[in-house]
Amino acid sequence: MTKIAIIGSEKSGKTTLAGKLGKKGNVTDITMYDYAKNDRILTTIDATGYPTSVKSLITALNLSDIALLCIPPEGLDPLAAECIIALDLMQYKHGIVVLTKADTTYPYAVDELKAKLQNVTRGTALENWDYISISTTSFEGMEEIKELIFDIGAKVETEQRELDGLSPRIMIDQSFNVTGIGCVVLGVVEQGTINIKDKMLAYPTKKELEIRSIQMHDVDVKSAPAGARVGLALKGIQSKDIDRGYVVSNEETVATDFILKCGVSPLAKPFNVNDMLHLYVGLQSSPVRVTEILEEDSPVETASPGKQYTLKLEGSKEVSYIKTDRFILSNLDEKQRFIAYGHEQ
Repeated sequence: MTKIAIIGSEKSGKTTLAGKLGKKGNVTDITMYDYAKNDRILTTIDATGYPTSVKSLITALNLSDIALLCIPPEGLDPLAAECIIALDLMQYKHGIVVLTKADTTYPYAVDELKAKLQNVTRGTALENWDYISISTTSFEGMEEIKELIFDIGAKVETEQRELDGLSPRIMIDQSFNVTGIGCVVLGVVEQGTINIKDKMLAYPTKKELEIRSIQMHDVDVKSAPAGARVGLALKGIQSKDIDRGYVVSNEETVATDFILKCGVSPLAKPFNVNDMLHLYVGLQSSPVRVTEILEEDSPVETASPGKQYTLKLEGSKEVSYIKTDRFILSNLDEKQRFIAYGHEQ
């Protein structure tokens, strides 16, 4: 199973491309498209709530293994640049830069755009990504992009098998009640292997539950490995008690306040003590206030772009996480909203 996020600015052709990669399914602030042929299964997630909501973008990326960044012939605009910054802060490993609407411009112009983008992304997480040109009218290049997606997906699959032995953890993105079954959730197995009758907890509320049944692409299975998109029927919990962003796990840290070792994006604007920011981890988010900024253990009033700091953040909403999680910080009052990444101190 290969899961991709398709992102870019509003006029990048991303939604048209998503519609050609699968059959349209659930629509919220993200839209799912499913494709299945023989043993090839592809889930495409379009961050349709972006740019109004940066959470939509973060959600799509966290539910996926590969990102498709769509850039039209006009080149980078502020939203596409913001996507690049988000991908870099997340250190997103696998992706493709898709040069859309290639049939509306000249081949040399496509080559020039590719060279410009390679220069812009040098030194970022996107530096070694593949590039591909497609038409979003005749859709020339579609078979090539599918082959490239599945080639990268095979590499992702190998990496995910190394996670099968870890403590199981599922990111939940949908929850609902099914008559005669009870609570059903949809999500992605982030790590570990889950099995029918496993007893786990829903975080951050720590409610106990049991996995009654597991489905992968509407097929009943007894277990599911890391990377699988799953539907779970749960026992011992109601759908109203679990929502998008919850984590089904055996052990998480739950907190409202955080001390994070952070790197500020070179393209962010400075921020200060007492500023309100938004913190994202997995599919969870919380508004937080900056209560202290430490630079090499010395208090400062302002965090400057391109530097490392320890940030003390105070919030009111419980968030669950594990030691290896990467936090993303945003300032929703700025035009370029993604400002920093961080890890637990």
